[in-house]
Amino acid sequence: MKIYTKKYNTFIPISLSEAWDFFSSPKNLAKITPPKMGFVITSDFNNEKMYPGMLITYKVSPLLGLKMDWCTEITHVDDKKYFVDEQRFGPYSMWHHQHHFKAVEGGVEMIDIIDYAIPMGVLGRLMNSILISSEIENIFSFREKKIKELFR
Repeated sequence: MKIYTKKYNTFIPISLSEAWDFFSSPKNLAKITPPKMGFVITSDFNNEKMYPGMLITYKVSPLLGLKMDWCTEITHVDDKKYFVDEQRFGPYSMWHHQHHFKAVEGGVEMIDIIDYAIPMGVLGRLMNSILISSEIENIFSFREKKIKELFR
């Protein structure tokens, strides 16, 4: 299985507490996801913050408008430092997404590290190079722009 890695750094001009409060709430994920993905959280939350073992289910259309179910588990949480979500079922063979937060002058540096693998062997690797890698880039580009709009 070929594993791909992507890393994104985003500066946010807010306090570490504000950043953590926003990003550790599963309900806010839809606010920073491109509308074309049809992203809908199907889990029921009562304003819960993330915790290790939390399962989050979604409906999402990552490619070609095809709706699919996706489930991630929050596997690690270190308050105001980082959390990790891992796919339990969904479009990838493997999805491991680290979210790191660090107070810096004037705000917070957020670092996303994504390790992922595509199913279907050689065909999946070809699809990654033709389409999937650039779609992930587009998602995180949208996310950065949306974060900048939300936290001016």
